[in-house]
Amino acid sequence: MRVGIIGTGMVGRALGGKLVELGHEVMLGSRTEQNPTAVAWAQQAGEKGSHGTFAEAAAFGELLVVAVSGVVAVKALATAGDENLTGKVLVDVSNPLVFSPLGEVSLEPVNVDSIGEQIQRDFPQARVVKALNTLNCDVMVDPSRVPGDHQLFIAGNDEAAKADVTELLHSFGWPKGAVLDLGDITASRGLEMLMPFWLRLMNHYGHADFNYSIRSAR
Repeated sequence: MRVGIIGTGMVGRALGGKLVELGHEVMLGSRTEQNPTAVAWAQQAGEKGSHGTFAEAAAFGELLVVAVSGVVAVKALATAGDENLTGKVLVDVSNPLVFSPLGEVSLEPVNVDSIGEQIQRDFPQARVVKALNTLNCDVMVDPSRVPGDHQLFIAGNDEAAKADVTELLHSFGWPKGAVLDLGDITASRGLEMLMPFWLRLMNHYGHADFNYSIRSAR
């Protein structure tokens, strides 16, 4: 499968590396075609890795991943071009974190809206699935870094798209039953709200190799 990743940060590079390892072709997209980070990643990834602009990565991918900051995600996708998103599964990994000069964390939007919903509204022909935004990128691609049973969450309006993303997550090593479907794209609100709490947990533990474990009585 061809995968276009919008973003060249730690998350995009980690997901891209795992996808290449699994045999997929991956293009890492950035604002400029010769982004040094993307160029270096593609050289390291080998023949299945490449780099380009947001638009080139979006056109290349059969499946797309949004791995930029949530506060710029909609703008990045607008640059990628609506025609390059139409009909495609679009995995939104972003979080709309806003940091004050004092380091305090807030979200924008929050409570009555989310980045996942904004993306689906602005690009209605894309099949948006919110996923992987509640954990560290190393754990995303290697769940064995955290011992025991633990889960991640998905949300979206398109059932077939969520099924496709779930299968991809299984290939990352997430066992059946570990991916919890929380319903339509409005569940992105709660998933994005988890990130400030996650940052507090990281400060508490002093590392990022942890995750949520949900227990149910039935």
